Amino acid sequence: MSGPLLVPDAGLSRALVRTVPDAVTQRLSDLGNVPVALPVLLLAVLYAARRGNRRGAAAAALAMALVPALVVPLKEWTGRPGPLEPWASGYYPSGHTATAYVAYAGAALLVRPYARGRWPLPLAAALTALTAAGLILRGYHWPLDVLASLLMCTPLLLAVRSAAGPGRARPGPAASESVGQPPK
Repeated sequence: MSGPLLVPDAGLSRALVRTVPDAVTQRLSDLGNVPVALPVLLLAVLYAARRGNRRGAAAAALAMALVPALVVPLKEWTGRPGPLEPWASGYYPSGHTATAYVAYAGAALLVRPYARGRWPLPLAAALTALTAAGLILRGYHWPLDVLASLLMCTPLLLAVRSAAGPGRARPGPAASESVGQPPK
């Protein structure tokens, strides 16, 4: 493999890998595992659907379903080796980063209209960043693997944001309205 970004990517990776204890970076990278991230999104999908945002819930579920459809062919096509495993291939792009990003940001977009305060999106960004940092610092992925996943999944999340609607809860019928009467 060659390209103008690969040399700085490898240099940055060499400077960062194993600068934090493996026990810490392993736990951070595990935030991108399907059994960890997917339940977070599933709970948010169920919550949003129950609150009447079925369109947003469906969009978030579809976005997650598309992650492997985007990531796996690119991994096979590029066959990029890992930072610590040059004999292995399939590291570009990072599936764990893509999973974390879509799961946590998708969940945040679904619960944001009902949350008190603005915490869902910063929390999703922090969880995704911690996952990415863990993957790079542990040596599981090159920095460009992680960046590619973020860039690749951003359009999916923009579609979820569009389908989920505005960033505020939809008002329900006013308590003073009579049953069967059209809203004023």
